[in-house]
Amino acid sequence: MDGVDRKILAELQRNGRLSLTELAGRAGLSVSPCHRRLRALEASGVITAYRAQVNAIALGLTFEALVFVTMRQEDRTTVAAFEDAVAAIPQVVQAQRLFGDPDFLLRVLTADLPAFQTLYDTHLATLPGVQRLSSTLVMKSVVEDRPLPL
Repeated sequence: MDGVDRKILAELQRNGRLSLTELAGRAGLSVSPCHRRLRALEASGVITAYRAQVNAIALGLTFEALVFVTMRQEDRTTVAAFEDAVAAIPQVVQAQRLFGDPDFLLRVLTADLPAFQTLYDTHLATLPGVQRLSSTLVMKSVVEDRPLPL
């Protein structure tokens, strides 16, 4: 990957809907070499998807919580069952396994506090292998969906 590939990636992170002609112009290439580089970035797995960035608040998802999960047991079967169950909950928009305590961090979006409480009681508290859940509410997002540094 060279500087031109990084320029292509930076432009696409800013605006994934650029036409190939626009992208080529911004990267300082003609269309054909830009297209080859773009396909190579996709084929190598550097570019994994194209998608719209959607405003959660505009959709009524105004309540955000971070849920810290401590597992009762961390054997391979229990962790896999937990991860599969978490992946099936649409309100969990991000889930990360951590070193140390706690074991997982979940970012959860709901419409409001009652919706979060229902989700907490019916889904999160019943996840496989969970010993303890601890939640904190997000006051505001300071940095969100930032492009990757190139």
